[in-house]
Amino acid sequence: MKTPREILLTRHAPANEKLDAIRQKAIRVAGDVNRRTTPDREFTFAAAPFRALCSTLGHQLSSLLQPSPQAWAALAAVWVVILSINFSLRDKPRTISQESAPPSPQAIAVLQQQERLLTELIGQSSALEAGSQKPFLPRPRSERHAEVRTA
Repeated sequence: MKTPREILLTRHAPANEKLDAIRQKAIRVAGDVNRRTTPDREFTFAAAPFRALCSTLGHQLSSLLQPSPQAWAALAAVWVVILSINFSLRDKPRTISQESAPPSPQAIAVLQQQERLLTELIGQSSALEAGSQKPFLPRPRSERHAEVRTA
């Protein structure tokens, strides 16, 4: 009894000859393309219209810039002058210490009075607790690990 593979191979044997012919033709065409000269080969690819467009635009741009290089140089000089004037007229930022005057003694007295009133409203114990907190001082990480392990 024949296996399914043998049955398929005998059924499709005529197609193998046709497939071999197609493969040989494709190899022949690929070899012909590689033997062509470079300009001929460029137009065989799909990018040929894009290349033609780029070369046309490049030619038009160069023809636009070529007739008057003095005009383009003058335009560049005008832009340099405009930018230099813009930077020279720009306001320089003022620092806060230059803008504000030191507080007057009256303002300091008012602030101290407000602070006293606030401590009276909150209560003495809350004010002491808020004031007794230690400021955070950054330490090396190695010391932090030691605290975590001991705790």
